[in-house]
Amino acid sequence: MLPQLNAMSWFELPTRRQKIAIVFGLDLLFLSLAFWGALWVRFESAHYFYDVPTWVTFVSVIVTTLAGFWYFGLYRAVLRYINEKNLQAILFSFAIATLLMIVTSFYLQAVIPRTAPFIYLAFGVIFCGGTRFAIRFMFVWLENATKQNVIIFGAGDSGRQLLQAIGQGDDFQAVAFIDDKEELRNSLIHGLTVYQPKQLPMLIRRFHATKVLLAIPNAGTKRRAEVLTALADLNTEVLTVPRLNDLVTGDAKVDQIKEVDVEDLLGRESVTPNAHLMESSIRNKTVLVSGAGGSIGSELCRQILQFRPARLLLVERSEVALYQIERELKEMREALALNIDLVPLMISVQHLPRLSAMMDASNVDTVYHAAAYKHVPLVEQNVVEGVCNNVFGSYNIAQAAIKAKVKTFVLVSTDKAVRPTNVMGATKRLAELVMQSLAEQQSGTTISMVRFGNVLGSSGSVIPLFKDQIRKGEALTITHPDIIRYFMTIPEAAQLVIQAGSMANGGEVFVLDMGEPVKIAELAKRMVHLSGLEVRDDENPDGDIELQYTGLRPGEKLYEELLVGDDERPTDHPRILTANESFMPWDELMALFDELNDACEAMDKDAVIALLKQAPLAYCQEQVKPQLKAVS
Repeated sequence: MLPQLNAMSWFELPTRRQKIAIVFGLDLLFLSLAFWGALWVRFESAHYFYDVPTWVTFVSVIVTTLAGFWYFGLYRAVLRYINEKNLQAILFSFAIATLLMIVTSFYLQAVIPRTAPFIYLAFGVIFCGGTRFAIRFMFVWLENATKQNVIIFGAGDSGRQLLQAIGQGDDFQAVAFIDDKEELRNSLIHGLTVYQPKQLPMLIRRFHATKVLLAIPNAGTKRRAEVLTALADLNTEVLTVPRLNDLVTGDAKVDQIKEVDVEDLLGRESVTPNAHLMESSIRNKTVLVSGAGGSIGSELCRQILQFRPARLLLVERSEVALYQIERELKEMREALALNIDLVPLMISVQHLPRLSAMMDASNVDTVYHAAAYKHVPLVEQNVVEGVCNNVFGSYNIAQAAIKAKVKTFVLVSTDKAVRPTNVMGATKRLAELVMQSLAEQQSGTTISMVRFGNVLGSSGSVIPLFKDQIRKGEALTITHPDIIRYFMTIPEAAQLVIQAGSMANGGEVFVLDMGEPVKIAELAKRMVHLSGLEVRDDENPDGDIELQYTGLRPGEKLYEELLVGDDERPTDHPRILTANESFMPWDELMALFDELNDACEAMDKDAVIALLKQAPLAYCQEQVKPQLKAVS
């Protein structure tokens, strides 16, 4: 029974020997036609068929040509991937055979005109080389019929490498380059014309392009944001090559096309961390990170490990999270060839005796306290546990640090602590007041707080949720059309926390410059457009993805703030400010603690909320719209 062959399998024979035999036979036929054709062109008769010297010349020339093909690996080449090197092999083989034809015909006195060898060369290259390249072009044509047309934005080195890489793949076919450099306008690069960015909408329609591949890895963050903002209006999916740093370090390759990073949309330029500030509280010291398995805690661990502490203690109550971060850090330690002691500790910050014993035994030098319940709706439904963990837990680990004579203690706080409208924010603001009072009460441990807004990709972040909903084709759920948030990347936040802690003298509230606030609805629309989809609304009922407004969740703010007052002062770091904010006297704080403790032990949620409202936290469930201003 004959096998079924499709358009791509006509030339895919069962075995390699059969393929070589057929190609060899075709070459023999083509070379014979080229030789006798050359003589026919000159004589226009067949009388030389009976000439023995001519037949000897014929055999020697054909054998030499075929031997050249074999020697130069032409029969090992896959027809669909034949290239310029194979053409060079064909030309070189024919050049040798042509030279032999001239010499042989001269010494054998064969009836072969002087021009016949060159006609043989021309016919042979056309027959043997032309057939091979015709087969290759047929394969390319058949493959391209199933590929998606894409446009490469960026005609530099990365764009050219990307073109060559996707040319070998089965998914994309590049149809044009886009670049804003005037010297490249209308030039040809590997057969593709370079167009100006303003011509992109026309090109998408003309070539029915489904994607734009962004190949500008060395462009600045602001430039990438400008490009992506312009591309978002085209409703065409945008993919990108990795950033320049990843290409230089070898962590990624040009052909590793991926989705656009959301940080590119924000256009936030990163600042190179100050190496002295990064290592002053870490190098050769024993460092403890609480909440080591969380989004911020785990990134703090990664950053800390690179600056070579003597020991790194990982405090985490979740077994799974602790296992995952320990495993990752061990792999990182081996990759960097570091001799650092990693100590995983499954401890809750609510357990003061365990914390004290551990810190005393470990001689801890620096503590980064990132453990907290941060999910606003969940803490709103679990008020007592939120207070016990965020307030009493922070107090416990700070007291244990002071008792163990820890030199530096840094509390990781949040912008939701400023004029909080939810329990989570109120507990974090109260934790800040605790740290300020403890800093005032003693001088052995330098205590400071670092306050910042949302980080991209953290647990509970809206960005991963939007990506998942777009992937599934579901409506994007947004709580309110006017909701606004500050954003920064997790690595930048962790670096700034470490640097701020190193600048502390005791009691400071450090505020990180979060840049310009972002309207979540606009960010969602850009993500939809850059995925090649359209927003479905009243103006466009045939769109793909709907924006669904669900209403503010309990305790959720429309607008986030970073400062309680207006007294902000710059520091030596351009992205870090200090805020001079009032705090509770120690006696008043302890009296509040006693009442809160009694209410928590009685599981009296209403009493706990009432006490938080009475405390000087500016806790109010009704939000007053502030004057929006980016910290700068």
